[in-house]
Amino acid sequence: MGKFVIKATKTGYVFNLKASNGEVILTSEVYSTAGSCKKGVESVRSNAAAKVEDQTLETAQTLTNPKFEVYTDKAGEFRFRLKARNGETVGSSEAYKSKGACMNGIESVKKNAPGATIEKFEA
Repeated sequence: MGKFVIKATKTGYVFNLKASNGEVILTSEVYSTAGSCKKGVESVRSNAAAKVEDQTLETAQTLTNPKFEVYTDKAGEFRFRLKARNGETVGSSEAYKSKGACMNGIESVKKNAPGATIEKFEA
């Protein structure tokens, strides 16, 4: 089972969703308060079943939010971000060398986020 780890930064609070093997599969944006960060965790949990919009395709179909957006970064690597119903990005991935690995990351979020606990709070 996955877990969310919330930690304080110099500018606010962030969370990471970690898979059962300890790998970070999703990182949040920076939140101004711990409470809003916890709301972000709940947003990931509730939106984890979202559909995938593959923006790497020439004929990418635009989906409504919530959704996972798959895209390529400036280095040509694959990434995804999870957008909530209101269009806000609630989490994003690391860079992946292949689209298949990126899609596996999305599946890991879908599998781990709904039942993940907040195991640790680092102030």
